[in-house]
Amino acid sequence: MLVKEYDIVVAGGGIAGLTAGRAAAQTVLSTFMLTGNEFGGNLLSIEKIDGFPGYPDGVAGYELCPITQGDAVQAGAELVPMKLLSLEQKDERWLVHTEAEDYMGKAVILAMGASLCELDVPGAEKFKGKGVSHCASCDAPLLRGKIAVVIGGGDSALQEALTLVTAAAQVIILQQDDQLTAQNYYVDQVKANTKIKIRYNIDVEEIFGTETVEGVKVREQGSASSSLIAADGAFIYIGLAPNTRNVNGLLKLDETGRIMVDENMRTEVPGLFSAGTIRSRSTSRAAEAVADAVKAAEFAAHYIADGGWRA
Repeated sequence: MLVKEYDIVVAGGGIAGLTAGRAAAQTVLSTFMLTGNEFGGNLLSIEKIDGFPGYPDGVAGYELCPITQGDAVQAGAELVPMKLLSLEQKDERWLVHTEAEDYMGKAVILAMGASLCELDVPGAEKFKGKGVSHCASCDAPLLRGKIAVVIGGGDSALQEALTLVTAAAQVIILQQDDQLTAQNYYVDQVKANTKIKIRYNIDVEEIFGTETVEGVKVREQGSASSSLIAADGAFIYIGLAPNTRNVNGLLKLDETGRIMVDENMRTEVPGLFSAGTIRSRSTSRAAEAVADAVKAAEFAAHYIADGGWRA
């Protein structure tokens, strides 16, 4: 079977993948993008991204991703909603296997992002879509005048709490650590909002209810007994797990499971690059992912032009 060949293949449909596709296509290299089945990635659930270049008042993730995709297509990138299943080196090129077809690339940019971690407690799976959610911008209107709990204390947790509080009567942040781990920009806003309550050193033991979420069972660390918090929705933001399963064993990963790269987004394997939340030392911020992607595309183009790594 004839395999379509491209200069650069980009795997990933989040902001890093879309930006890498756009940047690669703008170098006038033939570019093919595998955006996966969940176009936009985790950004689609973010109501407001602050500090993003060109948007002084912030921008919603569900607005930013389609704009970036349109730019990539306009620049000449081809795009299909398929996932990378595996990679195979063939004569200094890379054979990219998907669920439908195979493609060949001289260089590959891996930007598959990361998935939100699930909370492994009773009720978390049972009530998914029935009060348990990862998307405040989607479900906040359903909680108008009600109580929501946000589990987690990082950037995503606080961003979603600030979205929820625009509708909910009260938002309770349940943080396992003794302090919030988000940027001060979000911490200051959360602490200034009288409708948001923060509880520290809290372990969530169960999400309970009948047909829908009715509350969470928690235990304060060091306490011998548990307590119940009444709530109509539980929003889980306890971290990100990098989507490296399909390249595990091919590339060196760090202790968090992310792809090891140098300052130019190059992996240890010639022709393979990585960008965004999937790469080592990522802060999981949109502006950083965009910068990663542009650099990965730039050095992928250098790699192709030079016929190998360039110091």
